[in-house]
Amino acid sequence: MSFFITDALAQGEPAAAAGDPFMALLPLVLFAVVFYFLLIRPQSKRQKEHRKMIEALSKGDEITTVGGVAGRVIDLGENFILVEIADGVQIKVRRMAVEAVMPKGTLKDL
Repeated sequence: MSFFITDALAQGEPAAAAGDPFMALLPLVLFAVVFYFLLIRPQSKRQKEHRKMIEALSKGDEITTVGGVAGRVIDLGENFILVEIADGVQIKVRRMAVEAVMPKGTLKDL
């Protein structure tokens, strides 16, 4: 006499285990759709907006970097930009490191 649940389930009807194959795949399909709309689509929209912002950079724009450095764009290169963070202090930063373009005059308030 066995008290294991697997023995009890094995004695059930074999026809009950053979359900509709579409119903077996439905949770996976629903999970993929939810995953797409909650994670993948918003991230691709953010990337597209960031790419547009970086392409629209021009001299004189006030920016912040992902490292938290705020400054004014002095020179633009293909992959790098020259940013003035204080009088006479300039740093070279990758374009992709630009987090945001701030409104004109923001640096004066800092």
